[in-house]
Amino acid sequence: MWKPADKSRILKDIYYCELMLSLQPSRLKFWEHIRIEPEKWIENTVGKQGGGFWVVGMIGKKVIYYNDIEEGYNLSSFINYGEVEHYYAGQAELHEKIEGLYQDISGR
Repeated sequence: MWKPADKSRILKDIYYCELMLSLQPSRLKFWEHIRIEPEKWIENTVGKQGGGFWVVGMIGKKVIYYNDIEEGYNLSSFINYGEVEHYYAGQAELHEKIEGLYQDISGR
């Protein structure tokens, strides 16, 4: 039976991600600028089931969040702080999501 992810799971993902990013200092520095303390944000479609999703990073009006239903990290916009605007079912690892975002922003 499905259970929502707890904060300790998210912190383990962040630890693993930072180990991976430590091999690429520019990516680690980028992560350090967008990282936030993990916090649950609501998502008004399927996110209600687990009390929302864990948001771990923020840049502009976008957040990186963990979709514990699909077991992967996703990027969504937000209008109101504390509310993920769009549900995505991606299954990326956190370091993969950060790498993609870094490449989009830096043009690399």
